[in-house]
Amino acid sequence: MFTDRLYEKAKPIWEAYLDHPFVKEIGEGSLELDKFKFFIEQDYLYLIDYARVFALGSVKATNLETMKIFADLLHSTLNEEMELHRTYAKKLGISRAKLENIDPTATTLAYTSYMLNKAHQGSEAEVVACVLACTWSYNFIGLALNQKEGASEHELYGDWITMYASDEFTKLAEDMRNLMNRLADDKPEYEKAHLEEIFMQTSKLEYLFWEMADKKKMWLEKSNLLNG
Repeated sequence: MFTDRLYEKAKPIWEAYLDHPFVKEIGEGSLELDKFKFFIEQDYLYLIDYARVFALGSVKATNLETMKIFADLLHSTLNEEMELHRTYAKKLGISRAKLENIDPTATTLAYTSYMLNKAHQGSEAEVVACVLACTWSYNFIGLALNQKEGASEHELYGDWITMYASDEFTKLAEDMRNLMNRLADDKPEYEKAHLEEIFMQTSKLEYLFWEMADKKKMWLEKSNLLNG
């Protein structure tokens, strides 16, 4: 299957997610609170554009079955995944107004701009390729962290792990893989290579997002002007 090919190509990057300090410390329950707060703010901002990509998928869908899959993913993002972030924001003292008006970091802006650009330019297959790494890798990480004893019971980070390891989110990731396989099945190799390139770029951007959250980096690390 095409997604097996994608996973094998991205496997070193995905394994690096699990070794990243930010991800490991979520599983250990030792992540600094201010880092998680920074992550929740930026990830919420990311999810707004992530939802827009799913909406584009519904517009570009060539049949009702595909349109429904994109619509279900849009609904899940807006009403479940983003609700988790809103719940965390309330716990962390972040107002709804602030949450929806956060300034993007360089990494957030690069990631969302890349997704939206490729989704606008391409077909429904490119839309799936743009968002697959995020949904699939969060499920991949959630399932891995859920194996750690006591991780899902942590008073703060347990809900995050439970969300991404849940049967419901696992099914969403599976639905996206199945859709990617179906859409890529009859494409010539040059088009498959293009979809693979999008998947690889977004997998790399996922790693950079963890790195950004861990360092709480807005723009250039050594520039007071751009970090202000």
